[in-house]
Amino acid sequence: MPEAPGVYVVFRESLEPPSFLRKSRAGPYKGQDPTVPVEELKRHWVPGARVLYIGKAGGPGIQRGLHSRLREYARGGFAERSSRRLSCRSLGGNTRIRISLNRGPAMNDLPTIDPALGAHEGMIDFRGYRVWYAIVGEEQVAGKLPLLCLHGGPGAAHDYLESLAEIAKAGRRVIFYDQLGCGNSDQPDNPSLWTVPLFREEVGVVRRALGLDRFHLLGQSWGGMLAMEYALTQPSGVASLTIASSPASMIQWVAEANRLRRNLPADVQTTLEHHEAAGTTDSSEYQSAMMVFYRRHVIRVDPMPEFVARSFAKLERNPQVYRTMNGPSEFFVVGTLKDWDIVARLSEIGTPTLVTSGRHDEATPLIAETVHRGIRGSQWVVFENSSHMAHAEEPDRYMTVLDEFLCYHEPS
Repeated sequence: MPEAPGVYVVFRESLEPPSFLRKSRAGPYKGQDPTVPVEELKRHWVPGARVLYIGKAGGPGIQRGLHSRLREYARGGFAERSSRRLSCRSLGGNTRIRISLNRGPAMNDLPTIDPALGAHEGMIDFRGYRVWYAIVGEEQVAGKLPLLCLHGGPGAAHDYLESLAEIAKAGRRVIFYDQLGCGNSDQPDNPSLWTVPLFREEVGVVRRALGLDRFHLLGQSWGGMLAMEYALTQPSGVASLTIASSPASMIQWVAEANRLRRNLPADVQTTLEHHEAAGTTDSSEYQSAMMVFYRRHVIRVDPMPEFVARSFAKLERNPQVYRTMNGPSEFFVVGTLKDWDIVARLSEIGTPTLVTSGRHDEATPLIAETVHRGIRGSQWVVFENSSHMAHAEEPDRYMTVLDEFLCYHEPS
């Protein structure tokens, strides 16, 4: 059992509703009985909640290491009675839990990119700021064009796309970059910067800086929206376009998100609506309810892959771009993108295009079909066991589909 200082998380293995004790097994806490009435516990429980407690173990001013804290849990739980959180002391004895410890210094040190990828990293000047990029694949087979990847969010950073680097093993360079305002790039505190024209311009700047005269372009979610925006400028040298789980209309996106929300448990819907109306979407209750939707329609792999979790962690550290352009969540869109719509212009895109989506995707089949029908000659592939991140949920099939498409649209 590690005794190193760090932050630990107690979480449940099951998503099934928990059982509660009528009487807490713990003794008095600060002179008070920690027992909470069962009906009150049930009322405050968030369906689908996994995390029970987050706390510090060891370190300056904290004498109890993780081993001591676990002994306390066995005796009766960590959390005191509080109007803001559910008491762990009140969970029934049949609740299976796990503990995760994030050790001290590493807590604040997320890698720029998975070191195992052996990427070449650098910076590109853009509007007086620096944009980070990484190139995976040292050697490029003749005839295989590089793949430039545009991440989503907006503001989510490239990390969750790193599984696409697998395609570099076939002799193709794979290029990632973090859009200005997120991840490893400069993050100016200026919400007025975050506009579609800025990010569209950034694509061209990155392309020219890296000498991408001819290349394939892939965009995922917001990245696909950005890729379509760039394609509408009629740039030369783009051999193909891959639009992964992206809408052509945020108006349609919101309508479909609301339809999906209506299928959530009633109490989850009530929690979401309450906090959205109250302007308290930063609350833990809202975040927990939001994750019920995310586990259905954003990433169904549980636990989510490390590279996906890393993107969420970086987004959480600085959500300014996301909240300015999108809003507080995937389905509560109140940012500057809320009226974005290019459906009427899709026919102007003449680049060979692959559209991908998941069967359970928040970018629903209707959304993907709109893009597919709008871009003449495009292909559409649905991944039956995926939601919004098919490249991470069905990686083997996704790489096969993508590689075949790219190879078809480049010199033989």
